[in-house]
Amino acid sequence: MVSFSDLGIGPAIVQALERQGIIEPFEVQKETIPDSLLGRDVCCRAPTGSGKTLAFGLPLIARSRRAESKRPTSLILTPTRELAEQINSVLKPIAAAVDRDIVSIYGGVSYKNQYNALNRGVDILVACPGRLLDLLDRRALKLDDVETVVLDEADRMLDMGFIHDVKKLLAALPRKRQSLFFSATMPPEIVKLAST
Repeated sequence: MVSFSDLGIGPAIVQALERQGIIEPFEVQKETIPDSLLGRDVCCRAPTGSGKTLAFGLPLIARSRRAESKRPTSLILTPTRELAEQINSVLKPIAAAVDRDIVSIYGGVSYKNQYNALNRGVDILVACPGRLLDLLDRRALKLDDVETVVLDEADRMLDMGFIHDVKKLLAALPRKRQSLFFSATMPPEIVKLAST
């Protein structure tokens, strides 16, 4: 049996997983975590429910550094508020085990709590593209310190018409960064986006 430790995940994160009863990695996690931990770019096609959140989340938490006010160091882009909340709830207790803060931001809720969180400093930001662009326009945050970006459910972003927002956001990130793309399908436009 392959363990999370075998994949290179540190003891504090492994213990946080064990507290939740997560012992053995899924296939998608075995395939992607070692490369992600080494800082390599990853493009992964895997169906919903295959364990993608931990596949990108564990290396992201392990590699994230502390953020300054309004300058997150890791970014997860996801198409819907439900997914943003789901990712946040899965990763938050694990991130806390290594003293990393994770916050989700999306439209349809008050700006106040999101401003306050960004001002405090968010290490890992989970965001829907529209609200993130809005907050950038309002100068509520900068993306200059982002070292790793995750595009989760990239095909759904395309289906929902977010692809132009995603391209704008990727262009606002530092050129030197790690990129992790996770998608259930790989339509031509997503393959093209990944290759850039």
